[in-house]
Amino acid sequence: MAFPSSFLDEVKNRVSVSDIVGRRVKLTRRGREFVGLSPFKSEKTPSFTVNDDKQFYHCFATGKHGSIFDFLMETEGLSFIEAVERLAGDAGLAMPQRDVEADQKFKAQVSLSKWMEEAANWYREQLRTPQAREAREYLVRRGVADNLLSDFAVGYAPASRNALKDYLLGKGADLKDLIEAGLLIQPDDGKAAYDRFRGRIMFPILDARGRYIAFGGRALDPKAPAKYLNSPETPLFHKGSTLYNFHKARQPAYDTKLLLVTEGYMDVIGLSRAGFQSAVAPLGTALTETQIGLLWRLTPEPVLCFDGDNAGLKAAYRAIDRALPVLKAGYSLRFAILPRGKDPDDLAREGGASAIENVIERAMSMVDLLWERELEVEAAVTPEKRAALKQRLRAAIGTIQDGEIRGLYGEAIKERLDKHFAPLPQASWGKDRDTKWSNDWSKDRGAGFGRQSRQRPATAETRRSSVAVGKHGFSARAGLLVLGVLQNPWLLENNSDLFAALDFEDNQLNQFKNEILDAVTGRETLDSAALRVHLKGLQLDAILAQLEHLAAAHKLPFVHRHEVSVDVETAWLESAQIHHTLITLLREKSEAEAELAADGLPESFERLKAIIQEISAVERRLAQG
Repeated sequence: MAFPSSFLDEVKNRVSVSDIVGRRVKLTRRGREFVGLSPFKSEKTPSFTVNDDKQFYHCFATGKHGSIFDFLMETEGLSFIEAVERLAGDAGLAMPQRDVEADQKFKAQVSLSKWMEEAANWYREQLRTPQAREAREYLVRRGVADNLLSDFAVGYAPASRNALKDYLLGKGADLKDLIEAGLLIQPDDGKAAYDRFRGRIMFPILDARGRYIAFGGRALDPKAPAKYLNSPETPLFHKGSTLYNFHKARQPAYDTKLLLVTEGYMDVIGLSRAGFQSAVAPLGTALTETQIGLLWRLTPEPVLCFDGDNAGLKAAYRAIDRALPVLKAGYSLRFAILPRGKDPDDLAREGGASAIENVIERAMSMVDLLWERELEVEAAVTPEKRAALKQRLRAAIGTIQDGEIRGLYGEAIKERLDKHFAPLPQASWGKDRDTKWSNDWSKDRGAGFGRQSRQRPATAETRRSSVAVGKHGFSARAGLLVLGVLQNPWLLENNSDLFAALDFEDNQLNQFKNEILDAVTGRETLDSAALRVHLKGLQLDAILAQLEHLAAAHKLPFVHRHEVSVDVETAWLESAQIHHTLITLLREKSEAEAELAADGLPESFERLKAIIQEISAVERRLAQG
């Protein structure tokens, strides 16, 4: 039943949270709050707090949070009505007369949830039948073992219009309840209702308390109008307020301080198989503000793991627009953009936990992805386009409701704009003596690289630091990165912008890099043999020979030919990151030396010393690698 809010408030005012909780938990006052050991999880260090002023409890160990009514429901299994009755008695208040209509609605929801659970159990049984053979084979191919089928209650809906309907009606269900729960479809022409899900692998959807409220079904027939079909909106199920696997992800998210957000059911299951239990997914819609609020109940900075394709990027961009207005101090989103053509389930099956961890480690902050998004709209090469870039960024930041965060975002974006449009010092290197380079590095998606001109002269310091290969001045690390792409052109499917942005010390190696990029532009398939034929015809044989010589002397995985491999791509990205870091530090060292020579200040000396220490650390890492 529905109770007047004034009555519930009166109960809360008369009965303190600490009194009710204190019957089960030994509480100790700490300032304006009470603390104690969690009643929901065994622990040695108190993580459970009670605040009488705000009339709530919060368990940091499990993420559970609520009022005195919620506490009784969680710890004693009472219904809401029973909890109100108990506490009203403690408060000496008479129960208000029941709202018959609201009471009937509550009972109806209980009935619907019962039939949803019955349907889930029936679907699970059907997965074991002979007619579900194709479904089982599909799940085996996707690496879903029996333990995962059980953990996620995966089932099968037979390709029949009436199989579920007949079963539930035989169990005593009311036809109207099954239609209202979304299990059956009632045609507009008045014909007989029939099963909504047919010939599909079934994924039950549970609410935050673990009650069955909806289903998602994956079609086995490739000609099916919809590959995935979700339950419609019902009294139990609201898509924009629900996350798949939320109830199971709560505890692992707290324990690991990590919450992953994926695009679909199989991604959640795939991550679970790889050892990541704290994964959830929205249900066929863009992430909503309500869902973002649910995520923040578990961790202040969830990581969105979206597919490495245009659709995945668009989903990430939409999430930015939804999150910006509701940002609050300490709460944000991070974005792990996967390799192109891969989803989390693919990555988990091919590379295991290490591949997922690698992607998570490179996750971008929201301000970084916002910056990347607007840069990708168009190249800001004219004053007008620069103005447009600034306007787009200003409009996005303007949606942030929190004034302090809005101001800090503005400062962060201004720093990026100043750096992006600041001219670099003019370099003089033979033929390139009068070349000007106007675009500085800006962080590139997924690996910390950015846009710049394809060829950019090196400083004297970077030339001195290079390890000469043959008669050319490029270092072994630079040559190996180019060789990796020459041997495995498929690396450019995900990383062409990154490769174009790499800065090499030798102009001929830069030319070689540019020829590779030109050769593969517009081609659907990237073939190493064809690429070599193309390059040999451009009088680049000497560099090609030097690169070939490198392959025999190094054991890095990417210097040899491979089929598409997450491990090979990861190794190449790590080497590229080291190269970029070292080149950047060497430039900063030259600038710091010039600054120290000019002013002689202690601050300049300290800056130079810190840069030299960073260079030493990177070189040690390079030597170990």
